[in-house]
Amino acid sequence: MKTNTPPFKAEIVGSLLRPKRLLDAREKRAADVTTQGDLRRIENEEIEQAIALQKEVGLKCCTDGDFRRRHWFLDFIERIEGIRFVGTMQNRFRSADGSVEFSPPRMELCDRLKRTKSLTSDDFGTLRPAAEAAGLMPKQAIPSPTLLHFRSKRSLLHSAVYPDVELLYEDIAQVYREEIASLYAAGCRYLQIDETNLPGHLSDPQLRDQAKKEGEDPDALVRRYAELINQCLRDVPDDMTVGMHMCRGNHAGGWYAEGGYDPVAEVTFSQIDVDAFFLEYDSPRAGSFEPLKHLGKGKVAVLGLLTTKSPELESKDDLKRRIGEAQAYVPLEFLALSPQCGFASTIEGNPLTADDQKRKLIRVVETADEVWGSS
Repeated sequence: MKTNTPPFKAEIVGSLLRPKRLLDAREKRAADVTTQGDLRRIENEEIEQAIALQKEVGLKCCTDGDFRRRHWFLDFIERIEGIRFVGTMQNRFRSADGSVEFSPPRMELCDRLKRTKSLTSDDFGTLRPAAEAAGLMPKQAIPSPTLLHFRSKRSLLHSAVYPDVELLYEDIAQVYREEIASLYAAGCRYLQIDETNLPGHLSDPQLRDQAKKEGEDPDALVRRYAELINQCLRDVPDDMTVGMHMCRGNHAGGWYAEGGYDPVAEVTFSQIDVDAFFLEYDSPRAGSFEPLKHLGKGKVAVLGLLTTKSPELESKDDLKRRIGEAQAYVPLEFLALSPQCGFASTIEGNPLTADDQKRKLIRVVETADEVWGSS
């Protein structure tokens, strides 16, 4: 059951722990001690090391580890004209050791949304040659378009800029179509959308109740978000593979949402036009595999069975057992394996070491080789 096209049987979601050298370089740049060119050079060198790591563990695809980003979505969204970040919003992430406070900037609309420059395609232009020189397929991750609605609707200027919310949806889709076209022109053939609202705010029972108190219909939002994502992907060429990572939050080993995919699965898994879903299944908080019965024909469920939130290494036997449980709903040929999320969705990273990270990636590849005969 070998595959030479994505999604591969052994996968990586995206971010990697930032090396100290890179963190130091960012601090120096923030203090205006060095130039942007100096930072870019160090980023390039560390990305080459990240690619070497992914090749060494046996993966067939690679990312740049998010080494050019400080946060999984801020760097992307702040490049879109019409958005600015003001103040902060308080988010409480839960963890095995209690709670983790995180205060990202608050999104504010200031004008119609437009793409006037590269959001990620320039960065991909430097990832691609380094990845291909290593014999790996480069994968580019981008934040989901649903963020631009879910976060901006809380903006004080939302109604002033977009009195008709459908116009906001149209502008979001246009921005994404233009960026995806630019990525394709840069040679990107493997794209991942990182989605947090469907598996988070619209799946977690407490967060669904909160959305209702704010005047939202969670089920209607699920349907509208599926339409929005499909609008963004409308012009994707046949030779570009698109996956969607369904994430419940990932910061400093903590999570934001809990609950199975049941409230969103029927619409999401069957109607959204992606080739694969990267699904967090690293703890009982994720619920059962039963929602996978809604997986559309030909789509792949990449099971995120290894946690990136702690250093404990999952056993092959446990991973194989859980893959077997998922087979009750999805044939083995349409399953794959990955970590549950990136190792550093925010620049601080999760509480594990580079060696822990490497061991988990090796475990993904070795398990996939034994289950499918190829990673």
